[in-house]
Amino acid sequence: MSRVPRPPLDGLVDDLYYLAGTPPYPRLTLPPMPAALFIVNLGAPFRIRGGADIETVEYADGCVITTPTRAFEFGYPSPTLSVGVHVKPWGLAPLLPMPAAELCDRPVTLEQVWGRPAVAELRDRLAAADGPHEMLTLLEEELMRRLSETAGLGLVRHTSGVIAATSGAVPIGDLRTAAGVSSTHLAQRFKALVGVTPKRLARTYRFAATVFAIDPAEPVDWGELANGAGYFDQAHFGHEFRAFTGLTPTRYIEVRRRFLREHPGHAMDGWPLPTD
Repeated sequence: MSRVPRPPLDGLVDDLYYLAGTPPYPRLTLPPMPAALFIVNLGAPFRIRGGADIETVEYADGCVITTPTRAFEFGYPSPTLSVGVHVKPWGLAPLLPMPAAELCDRPVTLEQVWGRPAVAELRDRLAAADGPHEMLTLLEEELMRRLSETAGLGLVRHTSGVIAATSGAVPIGDLRTAAGVSSTHLAQRFKALVGVTPKRLARTYRFAATVFAIDPAEPVDWGELANGAGYFDQAHFGHEFRAFTGLTPTRYIEVRRRFLREHPGHAMDGWPLPTD
C-alpha cells in the first residue's frame, strides 16, 4: 500500500509505502530512476549490490539511496517487512546531513544518516504501530520533523520540474539561461542536492519515460521507439539501455514478459526486473 504525504512533504516526496510479504523473486534489479529511495527495514536484513564489480552489502536498519546512475540489485528476505519513501530527485536534501553527491551510487544505512539512537527509536515506534496506516503516519511525522532549510532548493526543484515535464528533452543551456545562473553554479547545486548534474538527471528522465512507454505484452518497434524518444539512432538507444539496465533491449523485454507471465498484475511490475 502507498499514499501521498501532506504538504509540504508532498513537494519532496512522491509517496510513502508499506511493503510486506513474500517478494516475487529473491533478487530484483532496479534500473536507475529519476528518484531517490529511503527505506526503514523492520524485518530480516536485505542485501544490495550496486553493479557487477561491487560487493554485496547487508542492510539491517534500512538504507538511503540518492538518485542513482546505475542499476542496483536488491536481495529481499522472505518474508520482507519495511516502510519507505519514493523521493523526488531533490527531496532527500532537506533530510540529509551531508551533500547528496557524497552518496551518489553509494547506498548508506539509516544509522549513517540519522545516527543509531534516533533510528532505533523510530524502528521501535514503527514496530509497535497498529497497522500499516499508523506506520506510514509515524514515518511521515518523522520526516516532517526533520525537514531543514536547504540553500538552492528552489532553484534545483524548479529546474528539475522543467526537466521532468519535458522528459529530459530540454537543453540544459536553456535552463541555465532561464534561471539566470552560470552552468557551473547550476551543476554544483544539483550535485549537492540531487547527487548528479542536470544533464545526467535529464538523461535519466528520458530513459525512464522511454521504458515506461513500452508495453511488454505487445510487439516493440525499437527503431520507432528510439526515434520518438530523440535518440540519435537505434545503436545509441541500445547503448543507453545497456548502460542503465545491463541488458540489451531485446533481453530486457524478455525479462519483463517473464515477470508479467509469472506474476500478472503484481504491484512491482514495470521497473524492478527479475535477476537470474
